[in-house]
Amino acid sequence: MKKIKLEILGLSPSQSQSGSFALVLGEEMGNRRLPIIIGVFEAQAIAVQIENIVPNRPMTHDLFKSFANALNFKLKEIIISDLREGIFYAKIVCSDDLREVEIDSRPSDAIAIGLRFNAPIYTYETILSEAGIVSSAMSEEEDEDDDLVRETIRPKGTLTEQLKELPNDELQRLLDEALKNEEYEKAAKIRDELGRRN
Repeated sequence: MKKIKLEILGLSPSQSQSGSFALVLGEEMGNRRLPIIIGVFEAQAIAVQIENIVPNRPMTHDLFKSFANALNFKLKEIIISDLREGIFYAKIVCSDDLREVEIDSRPSDAIAIGLRFNAPIYTYETILSEAGIVSSAMSEEEDEDDDLVRETIRPKGTLTEQLKELPNDELQRLLDEALKNEEYEKAAKIRDELGRRN
């Protein structure tokens, strides 16, 4: 099957799913786009790498890179390999010069890891035909949405301002995650926002 190279065009809050982000991939030599809805933490992992932000401690995707490097594995490519019932699937293709291994992954994790290795991203024609959007056929309203996607990778406003936009269940999930990761300052801000609503 012929592979089509993709590039990251943008990342923006999803209009259709609250608390999620739309990662927009574009055909390198064409005008089709592939939007994929991803979670907050995956969006953060992608944005951190795109903007060359170095976190205080390694994120999970950084740990994967260190682990692969320690075992002399090279990441060759990321493939958005399948689309079933509206859900995208991906593969991380690795090699240690003796063998090649394909690891199943969510597209968001695969792309976050792939960025850390400067690995190319591909998909197949069948997937792009089924889920791709042709950018030249967009209406003015869709074009405005596209400008929003391309505008920035960095979320708008302070963390406190961003938290005000999220529903309670998403705030609770973020709070649990922050506590698990020992991000106590962030956890305090989330707790304050939840307390303000009660």
